[in-house]
Amino acid sequence: VQLQASGGGLVQPGGSLRLSCAASGSISSISAMGWYRQAPGKQRELVATITSVGSTNYAESVKGRFTISRDNAKNTVYLQMNSLKPEDTDVYYCSADVAIRRYWGKGTLVTVSS
Repeated sequence: VQLQASGGGLVQPGGSLRLSCAASGSISSISAMGWYRQAPGKQRELVATITSVGSTNYAESVKGRFTISRDNAKNTVYLQMNSLKPEDTDVYYCSADVAIRRYWGKGTLVTVSS
């Protein structure tokens, strides 16, 4: 499974961004997909996940501001980020679970700054 993420960039506090992550390869075996983020020197942390049937899970820090969605026909997962805060600045990684293995895409940088 290969994952290609896009959509990061610079946005002002209070602004919005949408991240996309397209999967290719053995996509029929993908169960959950998700987004994680990581700051330099820190552990990668969960942002949101979504199962193949649409069940979602969010980190407390993003609930009510971020929405994860998935288009199974396009093999793509999205992360709509609204009301962005400076502390949301991180490198964001998409993930795809196949059986007991988790695949990672290359990160995309999100910078929230005025």
